[in-house]
Amino acid sequence: IKASSKLVAFNTEQAGKTIKVWQNSNIPLYYLVTDMDFSPFDDSLLATCSVDETVSCSSSSPELTLRPGQGRLELVLFHPTSSGLLAVGTTKSAQIWDTNCQEAPLAVLEQHGDQVQSLGWKLDGSLLASSCKVRTAQPEQDYPDPSLLLILTSIVSHCLTDTSTKGVALVPKLALDVMSCEVVRVLQLTDSCILPISYQVPRKNSGHEFHDDLYPDTVGTTPAMSAEEWWKGGNKQVRSKEVRCTIIQKMGKISQFKLDFLFKIPDQARDCSTSSSPLSTPSSSAAPSRSPSSTSGLSSGFVPSPSPRPTSKFRHIQGTVMHRDTHITNIRGLNLTTPGECDGFCVNRQRVAVPLAISGGQIAVFERSQPGKLPDTALPTIQNSVNVADFAWDPFDTHRLAVAGDDAKIRVWQVPEGGLKETLTEPKIIMQGHTEKIYSITFHPLASGLLVSSSYDLTVRLWNLETGKQVKVLDGHQDQVFGMAWSPDGKLLATVCKDGKVRIYDPRKSTSPVQEGPGPEGHRGARVVWVCDGKYLLVSGFDSRSERGLYLYSASSLSSGAVSSVPVNVSPSTLIPYYDPDTSVVILTGKGDTRVYIYEIVPEDPYFIECSSFNSPEPHKGLAFLPKTECNVRDVEVAVGLMLTKTTIEPVAFKVPRVKKEFFQDDVYSDTAVWWEPALTGSAWLSGSNDQHKKISLKPKDMTPVSEAPKEAPVRKYLPSSVYLEEKTDEQKKDELLNAMVAKLGNMDDPLPQESYEGVDEDEWLYDQ
Repeated sequence: IKASSKLVAFNTEQAGKTIKVWQNSNIPLYYLVTDMDFSPFDDSLLATCSVDETVSCSSSSPELTLRPGQGRLELVLFHPTSSGLLAVGTTKSAQIWDTNCQEAPLAVLEQHGDQVQSLGWKLDGSLLASSCKVRTAQPEQDYPDPSLLLILTSIVSHCLTDTSTKGVALVPKLALDVMSCEVVRVLQLTDSCILPISYQVPRKNSGHEFHDDLYPDTVGTTPAMSAEEWWKGGNKQVRSKEVRCTIIQKMGKISQFKLDFLFKIPDQARDCSTSSSPLSTPSSSAAPSRSPSSTSGLSSGFVPSPSPRPTSKFRHIQGTVMHRDTHITNIRGLNLTTPGECDGFCVNRQRVAVPLAISGGQIAVFERSQPGKLPDTALPTIQNSVNVADFAWDPFDTHRLAVAGDDAKIRVWQVPEGGLKETLTEPKIIMQGHTEKIYSITFHPLASGLLVSSSYDLTVRLWNLETGKQVKVLDGHQDQVFGMAWSPDGKLLATVCKDGKVRIYDPRKSTSPVQEGPGPEGHRGARVVWVCDGKYLLVSGFDSRSERGLYLYSASSLSSGAVSSVPVNVSPSTLIPYYDPDTSVVILTGKGDTRVYIYEIVPEDPYFIECSSFNSPEPHKGLAFLPKTECNVRDVEVAVGLMLTKTTIEPVAFKVPRVKKEFFQDDVYSDTAVWWEPALTGSAWLSGSNDQHKKISLKPKDMTPVSEAPKEAPVRKYLPSSVYLEEKTDEQKKDELLNAMVAKLGNMDDPLPQESYEGVDEDEWLYDQ
């Protein structure tokens, strides 16, 4: 991105187009643009270089083309004092061109061992600096004042923005709003908009008085000489221009410059359409950047404040590991190599199931009511007889555990009341139908006794635990099924597959998908969950560069692709999502991670609102969550999970910081579904019936909702600004300092502490004889 006093130019995603924003016009170039620069003496003159080994100089249409003939061009830079003089960086040389002479360059600088990476003219135009092999920082040429160069470095290095930066450009000095004490304005190019970042120096008479100390004379816009004169040895300098005079001349035109300088890049521009398209001002698509500098802010003259991005009431959510008394410790022989489709362990309100690295696919079951250190001796386990691929507790029966094994069978175990007292070797049910190893299993969220499984045989099968037989076989997958998820109403089943597709099934109506659309491009793993009352699908997966990301799909139009996505980081493990439908907060982490990511999902732009993350002191092997009733609402806990490490199981509470904790936070706690009780039987669901969970309030009887809390009168917490702004004389400051010192010394008339001590009588002294 580059900026002049009137225009902004930037590259689009597709080769062949550079767009000048303020004139709403396009310059067709037909090849990928590698660099561009505006002339310091003509706001409309733009030079571009591209991979077709040409340099084009354009205003409203292509006017001039230079062909250096030295291979791919990477850099183009106008001379700071001479008109029509260009420096061009090629594969292994730098060239100097006179735009009035297209036959050959004025000079070719050949002593470069590798590709030229940066070019920079000295401010007086007498010298050209270049670097190759390693890219170096290239200082901007608009500001000869060194102090302002420091301000630029501060903006680029430390300004915090809400969106990723694709490019940054400085606005020329003569375009600044000096009456608002604006000293620097930077344009930030993002995926969807150009956002101005304005820095102002706070002054009392800002807007009414010109401050000479902030604005020394700056470089003018009239060239000092021609390219031919410079080549013959000329060393004239551009006349300085007084900023005050320039502003006075422009005062009559200021109303024309008060434009909304926050432009949204339309889809036509990003898709590189050949027709010009107007650029509109968004209402809420971008937020102002944040800077730690106390002297910065968005200009109120030339740069109007855009609409703020929505914020989440959960943005300051805090994750806290509970007291050690609640931990289960001294776990031995934990299996750390469970398949990627397995969550690593599973929990319910009463107990935790953990796979062990012992032959025979053994599973340990720990009672949550009995925390503490486990004995060093062997514990009773569930002997599955084959390696465990995945396992899950029945959501409606805390004693029933379904286990999928490598032998393509599903075994259902019944844990006795009070936990395991002896090793279990005989399952209650064995279900067989898959022809190859099973990936994962998932219980139905509403109907009791229904289980769905996916396998290497590329089928998804629905099982009825009441009969122990499969009732449906879903097909259509071309590769491994990474994840499955039931819709909140229990009617539909979503899957994400290694073949790059996201599918939705209606198992009671068809064995083929009712919808299909493109999924994440990566093939390392993925998970899927329904969000926003079943209107959207959230998929965590990988992109083509193996970077983890989140993708949001409309459940009504999968074929349209993701409506929004957000990159997370680079890591080999798949992010496992936990979604709370009451708060619309999703908590994600991967096996072996130390960080837990938290987002609020909203059904409109920006879709993802990032919240504070939680970091564990050491890598965890899994994170599973308990029912909402396990949350301590008096401490504003919105989720409670169990974190599995190498040797421990530690409860983690996620809290929302609130001031009035004595009140029930009814804006945080909506009525929650009783999902641990079935809404209907499996047989009823298979016959076509539908139902929903009943809901309950989490409000204790002795708490008052915060919405009904009495209103308190506002109390002034700070002294009025006049107290701080009042100027004091030197005598007043001296008197205050002396009074403060005397106050610390205390009253000089008070007796000393030792004067109150009792002495020793004369006859008590001992004298040497």
